[in-house]
Amino acid sequence: MKNGGGNRVAVIGTGFVGASYAFALLNQGIADEIVLIDANENKAAGDAMDFNHGKVFAPKPTDIWHGDYRDCRAADLVVICAGANQKPGETRLDLVDKNIAIFRSIVESVMASGFQGLFLVATNPVDILTYATWKFSGLPPERVIGSGTILDTARFRFLLGEYFAIAPTNVHAYIIGEHGDTELPVWSQADIGGVPIRKWIESKGEQAREDLERIFANVRDAAYQIIEKKGATYYGIAMGLARVTRAILHNENAILTVSAYLDGLYGERDVYIGVPAVINRNGIREVIEIELDDHEQTWFHHSAATLKEVLARFFFR
Repeated sequence: MKNGGGNRVAVIGTGFVGASYAFALLNQGIADEIVLIDANENKAAGDAMDFNHGKVFAPKPTDIWHGDYRDCRAADLVVICAGANQKPGETRLDLVDKNIAIFRSIVESVMASGFQGLFLVATNPVDILTYATWKFSGLPPERVIGSGTILDTARFRFLLGEYFAIAPTNVHAYIIGEHGDTELPVWSQADIGGVPIRKWIESKGEQAREDLERIFANVRDAAYQIIEKKGATYYGIAMGLARVTRAILHNENAILTVSAYLDGLYGERDVYIGVPAVINRNGIREVIEIELDDHEQTWFHHSAATLKEVLARFFFR
């Protein structure tokens, strides 16, 4: 257990996602302390050694070590990457039975340490497991955040930028809803340089509309395609988690599409789901309720209902 002070991030689960996330934190100089916790202690110890050997190349000094749940007491942020992975042919929701029990044990162990910080959840199905983390921890909902549709939104912006030959940082578009098969693109609010995307395609006709629908399908199905090719997705989500971590530790008030608790906004209650939210040192400062057209609103309600149907098996008794 270290006592160096500064921002401490505890990473629980040092598989592909957890290790890639810690690597991103180190390379971007986001945290002052990183503690790696895994049921396979040798794996966490080996990762810590490997990271420490590269610290001379990092942008700032960072303490990195393998530890246990006691190290969560002084953590500002606990990031949960542990759990069963999605296999070829499985949906994210197929993982819920395997991971709920794992999460109860993890969250209760973290809270027993005296932890007073924020949770960030990466494990799938992320919306369900973020809700579970909130319930198991007893923390206020704004202090429990899921990675939500941050990666889906990044994929969306990348593919739209590629299609229009515009830098993706200048493409403003959101994927919201479940991080999974019922997610939706908010075409009504998507723009490039302040010009609605629907105007960009007006002159291109039906072919452009079909192209955009194909782009969304590639966003929604990207994980399946990557899992089929290499077995798992981890670099993209690791960078997304690092972006959320920077927003938290640097108190940025950044708007990111995370899994946030809804209590009336978008016409939904008692569900964690991917929506734009303002993220700062205190967690979710507020959820941004973007205006949806009628089709998008119906789609969003369907997405929320899909999640609630799964949650009902465990929490709505």
